[in-house]
Amino acid sequence: MLALSIAAFPEELPLETARAVLDAAAAKVAEAGAILAGGHTIRDVETKYGLAALGLVHPKGIWRKSGAKPGDALFLTKRLGTGLVLTGVREGAVGAAERDAATDSMAELVMGAAEALRPFEPNAVTDVTGFGLFGHALEVADRSGVRVVLEAERLPLLPGADAAAAQGLRTGGDGRNRHFAGAAVELAGVSEETALVGFDPQTSGGLLVSLPADRSAVLEATFASEGLFLARVGRVEAGRGVLVA
Repeated sequence: MLALSIAAFPEELPLETARAVLDAAAAKVAEAGAILAGGHTIRDVETKYGLAALGLVHPKGIWRKSGAKPGDALFLTKRLGTGLVLTGVREGAVGAAERDAATDSMAELVMGAAEALRPFEPNAVTDVTGFGLFGHALEVADRSGVRVVLEAERLPLLPGADAAAAQGLRTGGDGRNRHFAGAAVELAGVSEETALVGFDPQTSGGLLVSLPADRSAVLEATFASEGLFLARVGRVEAGRGVLVA
């Protein structure tokens, strides 16, 4: 797999800062087993950095969003709340420890979770990123022709996410995610804090996994033995849309 840098740096950005960004990106690409082949850098008033990944996948190795089946169990491989925590940091609602925990989560590759998951042949898998948990769960529900049921009390949160939600803080993407998914997401008596978590856009979130429930215990034991995070967050039923209860 190849990766290309997309960088926008202000003219006044210290050279050592720009170098630190590029060096850290190269190290993360290497950790993923890829090669950083080059990229494009421009001047901009704001610092921006991203990567475009190019690669091949065997047709039998593709995980789709469209295969979830009634009776499946649902799992998350990372905690939720990156947007809320970082907004809380900017607003002074949470501190450095919470910021560092969110940063560590964002920097963690999903590769380890994916490798541990592959032998279990999940029915459907998607990442949880910009559309938030509710938006990506809706994609799975719509494409699979099923109802996704998320259990509010089981949703795993990053430290500080609950504090930010309790203060009613919202990220910029919250409103857009509600517009995208809100009409198809039924919030059955859950709090607004839960809604804030579910619509919160995630940066480098984990995987949302749907697999037969009878494989759940072995999956949980496998992740625990390898020191990987895993949380069971719901189930799949016949029907349509997303229910949060």
